[in-house]
Amino acid sequence: MTLEEFSAGEQKTERDPDNVVLCLLAADEDDDRDVALQIHFTLIQAFCCENDINILRVSNPGRLAELLLLETDAGPAASEGAEQPPDLHCVLVTNPHSSQWKDPALSQLICFCRESRYMDQWVPVINLPER
Repeated sequence: MTLEEFSAGEQKTERDPDNVVLCLLAADEDDDRDVALQIHFTLIQAFCCENDINILRVSNPGRLAELLLLETDAGPAASEGAEQPPDLHCVLVTNPHSSQWKDPALSQLICFCRESRYMDQWVPVINLPER
């Protein structure tokens, strides 16, 4: 299983969305007031719905970055010239294998998304706590 940032993998996904099994949309309270980002999320959600891609909304993009990038340094940013953290507002989870059910964690996430849709919650939200 691999992870791709949406903007980097957008062209590839438009050609073959079949390998994408999950879309993570990460935003915090400040991002909720960003109109451009909300429009971007709406377009991504429409694309995912059209292509039967599960969507999961995640609060706390900083914590998501720590989990995905396996950052061990949670301290304050270094002095001037420090690199900006990658933009992980949208992450696509792909599975190049034909059987996505071989990964039990992925299987549980997809079941969670499906159950949420049955309860009319089309984009379930996961609240990631701080460390």
